[in-house]
Amino acid sequence: MRDRTRRSDMPAPGKSPGKIKDDAPPPIAVNKRARHEYFIEENHEAGLALQGWEVKSLRAGKAQITEAYVIVRSGEAWLLGAHVNPLPTTSTHVVADPTRTRKLLLHRAELDRLLGAVERKGYTLIPLRLYWKRGNVKLEVGLAKGKQAHDKRATEKDRDWKREKSRLLKAHRR
Repeated sequence: MRDRTRRSDMPAPGKSPGKIKDDAPPPIAVNKRARHEYFIEENHEAGLALQGWEVKSLRAGKAQITEAYVIVRSGEAWLLGAHVNPLPTTSTHVVADPTRTRKLLLHRAELDRLLGAVERKGYTLIPLRLYWKRGNVKLEVGLAKGKQAHDKRATEKDRDWKREKSRLLKAHRR
């Protein structure tokens, strides 16, 4: 008689055991300058209140957040300076403002904690990455402290050393 129980280490029929599933879509926009300019202490995920034309533009990848920043005003978080380029097929009765202020959707407790860090501890809120999650647009917001010139030089020196070290190890393995 055959054992009908499945072993957990066996792959499902038709599935390859060696494949790693990575179904995360690429980000819509990334703020690369933020990690150079700031020490990122924490990351938070926030939703965005968008208009229809903005969603279509984001699906086409027409956004940039390098000049954007987040402010907390009257108990709400807002994204300022993000540029969403309207598509040429945008409706004629909608006035598309590419740099309009967009509301961030955060839980009250999370918003209060961020507000306290910004007002009392001197942190700033920086948009890091714009991406899709289950059909919704999400913004990764970083709680950050600004770097000074010597901090930026030290970070660059460490990065160069890591790159050189990997080259040396690669040459040594040959």
